[in-house]
Amino acid sequence: MKHKLASWISWLILIVLTLGACAPITSGATQLSPSVSGQPRTLNVFVASSLTDAFSEIGEKFEAAHPGVTVTFNFAGSQALRTQIEEGAPADVFASASGKEMDTLITGKLVAEGVPQVFLNNKLVVILPADNPAGLESLEDLANSGVKIVLAAEEVPVGDYSRQSLDLMNGSFGADFKDNVLANVVSNEDNVKQVVAKVQLGEADAGIVYTSDAVAVPELKTLEIPAEINVIAEYPIATLAQSANADLADAFVAYVLSEEGQAILQKWGFAPHE
Repeated sequence: MKHKLASWISWLILIVLTLGACAPITSGATQLSPSVSGQPRTLNVFVASSLTDAFSEIGEKFEAAHPGVTVTFNFAGSQALRTQIEEGAPADVFASASGKEMDTLITGKLVAEGVPQVFLNNKLVVILPADNPAGLESLEDLANSGVKIVLAAEEVPVGDYSRQSLDLMNGSFGADFKDNVLANVVSNEDNVKQVVAKVQLGEADAGIVYTSDAVAVPELKTLEIPAEINVIAEYPIATLAQSANADLADAFVAYVLSEEGQAILQKWGFAPHE
């Protein structure tokens, strides 16, 4: 009897184990968060076009330090990026060449007040083609008849700064200097990289861009703009209120502000914010 009972118990245990092994694994199994499991994550960073070279390098460094993370950049004029964000484009971080564009997003509750941080300064410089066909030797030459000048449009931060600088030049070169320069403008571009391209291709005799843009294209000649008639641009950066990756966005901003991030920016011609 004992032998039969033992056999029955062994048979029952075998059935239970077999059924357990065959039970399906349900989708309700514990899921690790992307930050823990290393699953791929994408960070969408909207960046002023003048930051293209520096942020491309920053993105590579950030990805290397965060396995599984892909940083996707949208480079354009700050005003265009701000409009895209207002229209609902998925963005996690916004780095602008103008506080004006960031302030607009704060007003629209798309960036929390007090979140943006100024992370660098930039200034203006005049760029010329390598062969300088117009023979420009000084800022005053920009007003010479027949000189072809390309600027960013007025609504683009660098275009606005350029016109502010021309206002200051009136005090040094005559009250009609700005008007004479603007009369030579043959094209108004959507962002600063387009200004650089036009000059680089020889489609213009001169353009006004940021110092960092001249550093990125060393073959171009430059005319320095003295401090008293130059305009200092302050660049703010912030995590977007609508970000689906706020923790990762904050980490990216922190890296930009870090000693390593600032060193990369300075390498590309930007000045630290004071």
